[in-house]
Amino acid sequence: MSYLFHPTILRAYDIRGEIGSTLSAKDAYAIGRSFAQKLAANIARKKATPPLIAVGRDGRTSSPELAGALMDGLCDSGADVIDIGVGATPMLYFADRIFNCDGAIQVTGSHNPKQFNGFKLVAEHASFFGDDILALAEIARDGWQTPEYKGKITAQDITARYVDRLAETAEAEGLRIVWDCGNGATGPAVDQLVQKLGGEHKTLYTEIDGTFPNHHPNPVDPETLDSLRAEVAAFSADCGIGFDGDGDRIGLIDSKGRQIPGDILTAYLAMDILAHNKGAEIIFDVKSSAMAMKLVESYSGQASLWKTGHSHMKKRLKERNAPLAGEMSGHIFIADGYYGFDDALFVACRLTAIMARTKQQTGKTIADFIDSLDNQIASPECRIDCADEIKFQIMDRLTASFQQRFSDDQLNLIDGVRLTTDAGWCLIRPSNTEGALICRAEASTHAAYDELIALLKTELAAVDIDWQGPPQ
Repeated sequence: MSYLFHPTILRAYDIRGEIGSTLSAKDAYAIGRSFAQKLAANIARKKATPPLIAVGRDGRTSSPELAGALMDGLCDSGADVIDIGVGATPMLYFADRIFNCDGAIQVTGSHNPKQFNGFKLVAEHASFFGDDILALAEIARDGWQTPEYKGKITAQDITARYVDRLAETAEAEGLRIVWDCGNGATGPAVDQLVQKLGGEHKTLYTEIDGTFPNHHPNPVDPETLDSLRAEVAAFSADCGIGFDGDGDRIGLIDSKGRQIPGDILTAYLAMDILAHNKGAEIIFDVKSSAMAMKLVESYSGQASLWKTGHSHMKKRLKERNAPLAGEMSGHIFIADGYYGFDDALFVACRLTAIMARTKQQTGKTIADFIDSLDNQIASPECRIDCADEIKFQIMDRLTASFQQRFSDDQLNLIDGVRLTTDAGWCLIRPSNTEGALICRAEASTHAAYDELIALLKTELAAVDIDWQGPPQ
């Protein structure tokens, strides 16, 4: 039997589509069959037993049907399945480790609108992405093999075990914290977690509801943080913590209502981690600020840049044996005493432990830390529409132009083009998840910042893209 996927659903980091339009239960079944077949071929040299694959799902209304079809496909290709049910994506990653699985798949639409859903995949404890995902289409197109063995499904509820692991390093004594789950998959685990912490806690929207009735679950979108910001003020909280729909990204509001970017959160974590990992490398994605990198260097760490994307970052973290990596988007990866995957609940526990200890020892909060930083003249992450079919061609033209105008030592080309000057830096890169280009700029003075924005506008205009600049 040959099967063809809609060409838009196989993406760089995961598989994602619109329910009833580009993604269906038939696709989920085909993904299961193709993934299990590929995994069986990969591990055949290591073991004679069938592949063992963990499956989890988020709370979207389409997730049960997709997960059921996925598991049927996995079993029909000869894999045994551990079904952990509804939970956050990092709980699926945790299951992959504690059961020593050969692979794992989370059915999740992450932070995307409710009509979308998709899959995040793991093979042999590493992200399954890029060419590996494209290979699934080839396997389905060529037709699946018929295995001698049909797999079985075993249900395992690991929520309590996962929460116990989070609580091992958690501390919140003396803190007041608001937690916003956005009706996503983190709610039940957060409800259990706060019962194990000291301090005072208020939880918001912990009931899983795939229609997201209160707000879209994207904790780095300022508009989705309005209710969290209001509750932080009303509760006189030290901070507010928000999660995306599947719990692998974190957002933070301080006691003054300020949203703290993922790169600055990473630097704050690095301050503690570098205290017992002197000289270690801390990895940031290319969208991250020079301020965050300078903070790491002031803590005797080595700051480096890498490609944006959770799969790229996890792979780099492992390759470099780094204790910490972080993205502007709120994906943060801790290998210091943990597994190195993007677990926003574990990150929250590490953050609250640092905040509690700092407040007890010095009386200072994370708001004081933000107050101590130099003023940052920086743009937000700016999204510019650019169709998937042409964005990489456009990016090639932009790269060539920058290479003609600037010296090699000013340019970082690992992911788009990042130009660094004496006064600041700017970036243009293609989005790997949507039809868009992404721009950012940061400078030491307003004049230098304006020059970098003007440069970006000029370069984009030369490839027929009219960009009006960051929002004022």
